[in-house]
Amino acid sequence: MSVSAGVINAVKRKLNVDINAVHQVSGGDINEVYRLQASDRDYLIKINNRYKYPEMFKREAEGLAAIKATETIAVPDVFWGGETEDESFLLMEWINTVQPSKHSSTDLGIQLAQMHRCTAAMFGFDTDNYMGSLHQSNKRHHTWSKFFIEERLQPMVKIGFDKQELTKADVHLFDELYKKLPSLFDEELPSLIHGDLWGGNYMISVGGKPYLIDPAVSYGNREFDIAMTTLFGGFDNAFYLAYHEAFPLQAGWRQRLKLWNLYPLLVHVTLFGGGYARQVRENLAGFI
Repeated sequence: MSVSAGVINAVKRKLNVDINAVHQVSGGDINEVYRLQASDRDYLIKINNRYKYPEMFKREAEGLAAIKATETIAVPDVFWGGETEDESFLLMEWINTVQPSKHSSTDLGIQLAQMHRCTAAMFGFDTDNYMGSLHQSNKRHHTWSKFFIEERLQPMVKIGFDKQELTKADVHLFDELYKKLPSLFDEELPSLIHGDLWGGNYMISVGGKPYLIDPAVSYGNREFDIAMTTLFGGFDNAFYLAYHEAFPLQAGWRQRLKLWNLYPLLVHVTLFGGGYARQVRENLAGFI
């Protein structure tokens, strides 16, 4: 694969640079991702079908801007988002990365805690966005329990049932969970959360600086971000120690990790099916 001539020419005109080399990089799922070596600097460009994923990159740029505005944790600079006849693209800062260290994991924990101290009056966000390739509603609510049920769980449960990955018995169990949910935790002020904080959505620069990437932001319960860090391998223990020292979580947070992870697991049920429905049932059983 290669970047289309239309995209390359658009970038050259917009930035008034020469593109000396193009390299496809790993990490793209629904998007194609490339490193552009230009006459002034290196860039990262993400490309997808503008009709299949309308305004996906606009929403991503808004999420990155919201995180950047907190002045707590770094995100890649966004230089330009545009469209050709068939494609959408997002041109961003290229960051040379290294493996996380104990020190950088500590910084990540502290800085995420600082970001979570940035609050809003209601749960939700100014616009809807995407969780992976799926539309994610961010309609505002006064409580996390209502937001989590109506904008996160219910839409995914419906899709899973319609795709025959979930059964009527599963839907009934979720209905039971909805009744109990407000009693399972104490409401806090809405925190700005990344929304998709698994291990592939942060990076450490060669200087040891943490960066967040690929956000699915909203104002939500900060335990949601912490829960997602435990999926697919988890983060270094230094991250959790630093976070808790900077902004302690409510008592019982460990027991609620599987509760909040119902949403990303339901997303995986929709996208990939297979064993994820079984994992959803296992998580759900602990709260019914």
